Amino acid sequence: MATAPASTRPVPVYLLAGIRLFNGAAGLLAPESLIRRFDPDRDPPSPAAVYAFRLFGIRTVLLGLDLLTHSGERLRDDVRDGILIHASDTATAAMLGINGRVAPHTAVLTTLISAVNTALAVSGTAALTDSPKGGRK
Repeated sequence: MATAPASTRPVPVYLLAGIRLFNGAAGLLAPESLIRRFDPDRDPPSPAAVYAFRLFGIRTVLLGLDLLTHSGERLRDDVRDGILIHASDTATAAMLGINGRVAPHTAVLTTLISAVNTALAVSGTAALTDSPKGGRK
């Protein structure tokens, strides 16, 4: 596994990796807490929801680790893929709120988090694209 030196990663890449690791770990280790934000009236949470949060939790942890361990073109691809991943998350969160499927506060919070992740992926992609080696100028 290729590892880029710490100095070659733009700040948005570190921030996005940190958010992914935190949110992914929460999905893996405390899915019930996250589910209660989406479905507070159901106790206990649906086993399918627990499964889904753990499934996406491990995905998110691995995506965060990719940002810290990959370099060069692979890192640029990972960060660029994040634009689609997080834009899709943003649209989904917004639609859940617009359609009244989750509480307004939850919809706003999840949409905002996903939008920040999208912005970090766009910013990280731009920073990595400006550098021929996948790092800072």
